[in-house]
Amino acid sequence: MLGYLSRRLGYIAILMLVAAFLSYLLAATALSPRVYFEARQPRPPAAQIDAQLAAIGLDPREPVLVRFAHWSEHAVRGDLGRSIRGGSVNDEFGRRVGVSLRLLVLGTALGTALGVLAGMWSAVRQYRLSDRSLTLIAFVLLSTPTFLLALLLKIGALALNQHSGRQLISFTGEKTPGIDGSFGAVFADRAVHLLLPTLSIGLATLASYSRYQRSAMLDVLGADYLRTAEAKGLSRRRVLIKHGLRTALIPMSTFFSFGFLGVLTGATFTEKIFGWHGMGEWFIDSINNNDVNAVVAVNLFAAGTVLLSGLLADLLHAALDPRVRRG
Repeated sequence: MLGYLSRRLGYIAILMLVAAFLSYLLAATALSPRVYFEARQPRPPAAQIDAQLAAIGLDPREPVLVRFAHWSEHAVRGDLGRSIRGGSVNDEFGRRVGVSLRLLVLGTALGTALGVLAGMWSAVRQYRLSDRSLTLIAFVLLSTPTFLLALLLKIGALALNQHSGRQLISFTGEKTPGIDGSFGAVFADRAVHLLLPTLSIGLATLASYSRYQRSAMLDVLGADYLRTAEAKGLSRRRVLIKHGLRTALIPMSTFFSFGFLGVLTGATFTEKIFGWHGMGEWFIDSINNNDVNAVVAVNLFAAGTVLLSGLLADLLHAALDPRVRRG
């Protein structure tokens, strides 16, 4: 298992290098940092713009490969360069990465757990009212874009607050500005602000996982080993959970690594709608500002999270299937 993990980490390191090169190449050729400086009023002289671009490692007079070599030389030491506004990309990255990870981890964990349980429940109660109801809800959620789902949750919270006459659900930003008090009060305030963004990510994840889990569970419900286990005296619940669900989770572990990229994309819209200053909002603002170094930093974050989710899926697959561990 240790050798398997070492090989996977080596693959991740190589893929991160490839992702860094492609991200920098695309950002440096598609974006034009000079436009950001030329849009200022009064417009700076051309020589001053060239000097500012050179100071942040984006001198257009140098070939892209040379600029990437300079950037990667600093990146291996932990320096992601300077943003187009002159600040450190590392500092901005550190402020925003925790915001995005909070949403991604909670939303993905909630959606995955509930989706697996809902899919299992639908499969066991195939074609009954509960199965048809969960199927209808899942398809409605799947056909609703993430940004629209977030807006609907926001509208619903506004209606609830107006009906109750007080602010039951807060949904703008990570916390109430200027809030002060005990740890419990601050924690409760942050939890309320986290509710709707987490739901917007979790509901979409729940819908997709429930359909895949239902299909995977139906494939194993009629297996001979389940009937044999039940004939030996095991309870129906134990047979379904210990033998059926474990086997049905194996293909779901592979789906997890591919589905995480969609969750990451949805989180970008969620952050923008709910005013969370995370990596998604930073990515959109950086593209608007033609900020090459910031765009590359966000792309590396996305590549890292997707590759780590793939590693987690592989480890989960190995834990569920002993044949992988022996192999």
